[in-house]
Parts: sequence; C-alpha cells; structure tokens
Amino acid sequence: MGTVDADLFVTCLVDSLFPDVAECSVRLLRRGGVRVGFPRGQTCCGQPLFNTGFRDLARQQALRTMALLESREVPVIVPSGSCAAMIRHGYPELFAGEAKLSARARRLSERVFELSEFLVEVVHWTPSPQPGPAVVYHASCHLQRGLGIDAAPRRLLETALGAPVAALEPECCGFGGAFAADHAEISAAMLERRLHQIEMSGAGLVVANDVGCLMHLEGGLRRSGAAVRCAHLAQALEGEWNGLQ
Repeated sequence: MGTVDADLFVTCLVDSLFPDVAECSVRLLRRGGVRVGFPRGQTCCGQPLFNTGFRDLARQQALRTMALLESREVPVIVPSGSCAAMIRHGYPELFAGEAKLSARARRLSERVFELSEFLVEVVHWTPSPQPGPAVVYHASCHLQRGLGIDAAPRRLLETALGAPVAALEPECCGFGGAFAADHAEISAAMLERRLHQIEMSGAGLVVANDVGCLMHLEGGLRRSGAAVRCAHLAQALEGEWNGLQ
C-alpha cells in the first residue's frame, strides 16, 4: 500500500499528560506509510460534557472539533477508544434530527479510526518482533463495547512480542471518567478487583488503548507498591517500556 494521508486527533489527556503516547503514535503511523497531519487548535472531543448531561456545551465542543477536522477529507486517527467512540457515535447522536449538522457528523464519523484499528484494517501494518516483558492486555470499555474492536490491538501486541498475550476479563477498571469521582467507593472496589486480576496474571506490564484507564490502573498499582507498570499500545509497540518508571 502506498503513502496514506491522515490527521491525528491527539485527545486532551494525551496532549496534557501523556505526550509520549502522541509521539509514539506518530512514529508508528509513519512506519505504516502514513503521512500524518495535525490540525492545530485541538482541544477536547466533548465527551466529559456529553457523559455528564451538559448536552448544549457538548454540542458547542463537537461543532468546534468538527470544523477543525473538516479541513481535510482524510482519515482521522485517534489513540483512544473512548474519544474515537465519542466522535463516531456521540456526534451523530448529538445532532440527530438536524439534517445539515447530522450529515456533517455522519460524514466525519465515517472517517474516524482508533489507532490499532487503522494500523491493522486500513494500512495492514505489521510490527517487527522485539523482546519485551510479560504483558497483559486490558480492553477498555469504549474500545471493546463501543467500537467493537478487540482483535486488532492483541494481534499487534502478539506480533511485536512474538508470543501470545494474556487478556484480562472484559470488564471496567472503574475509571469511567466522571464515574470515578461521582461514585468513588464503587470505582475503588472495581479497581481493587482489577488490580487483583493483574497481580494473578503475573505480568510486568499492563497495556491498553486508553490513557484514562491506564492512569487509573497505574495509580492503584503504585499505591499498592506493585512493580507492575502500564503502557499505551503505541508505547508498547515502540518498545518504550524500558523507559517506564
């Protein structure tokens, strides 16, 4: 496959707290033959507003993001199942019943891809095998249930590591954005269950496609004194685990 043009929607959490994930994503895409653009002025996709019931504000944020991503008719790559699901499914829902805005939201949604989905299903990129730690994979809720993406990230990990990758039970880590704040006790109980599953896996590294989940899991692991660390799929595929502290 020849060179493909695509834009990266980096997400606000990645931009603010995990810039290395964005850098790894760009390097992966370039190795997959993608010429990566970056529309300036990106902020939040609007999901926190959408999920907490502030639909009018979510619409404003969605309109801003839509205008930003409409500058080029190219695929939009998102290193987050959560934010990709918001643009693909949340935007059409926000503008349902409004012909022009609904059409715009639908057109954008059709060219939005989560990172692993794009690498496997669109550019058919295969990573080179590289040594790494024992890995366990956490499938985030929006990625697996919202987008129906399950095989792509595990296929990339197993090819990169040259070995089968264990996966945690398909359940929530307890983060859920505002859920962790609004229902702190339930969130903490869900996290404890997940941490026990990680411990029982014997893995040294937890890999996921959403930094919200990883931030939640990493916090719990560090508070418990565990040596296990977390990495985004892009970091793992780039062999960045050696630099995780």
